[in-house]
Amino acid sequence: MGHGGDVIAELTADHEEVEQLFAKIQGLPPGDPRRKTLADQVTMELVRHSVAEESYLYPAVREHVPQGDGLADQELEEHAAAERTMKDLEGCGADDPRFDELMMRLMSEIRSHVAEEENDLFPRLRQACPADMLDELGDKVRRAKKMAPTRPHPSAPDTPPANKILAPGMGMVDRLRDAMTGRGKD
Repeated sequence: MGHGGDVIAELTADHEEVEQLFAKIQGLPPGDPRRKTLADQVTMELVRHSVAEESYLYPAVREHVPQGDGLADQELEEHAAAERTMKDLEGCGADDPRFDELMMRLMSEIRSHVAEEENDLFPRLRQACPADMLDELGDKVRRAKKMAPTRPHPSAPDTPPANKILAPGMGMVDRLRDAMTGRGKD
């Protein structure tokens, strides 16, 4: 992740990347261990993406978009649901009977969330904010993703300032765990 452009282009590219990973998972037979490797990669990308949105996108939506508080609250609820699903999925191997159910739930949650963002939230944000602000937000989101956790932390705070303070430390621990286990290296 880290595509360039304004915040909307950056996040839309992330959405497309995750959808490509979903397609790869769906293209493999049930129980194939590569499905777990891809599920871990999806989780890593989604967690980084979510942390960046929670740190910068949703505060901007609250500040600049009419009825932005309600929109941001709805998005945060969707993130929380997906994060709980990812946490459950984290403990499953590809041959676990719950793996397919959890993967399908995650795909459904994320696809619904993406559709709402791309069809409603992003156009409203583009209308409410000048281009230079959207560019600046894109830069902030890219920086946040580099420092963000790579594993789900459902009980972690999801709004500033607490999330901005804690996320880099959790990210460092997650990246160390990933390096030690080889997670995300494929």
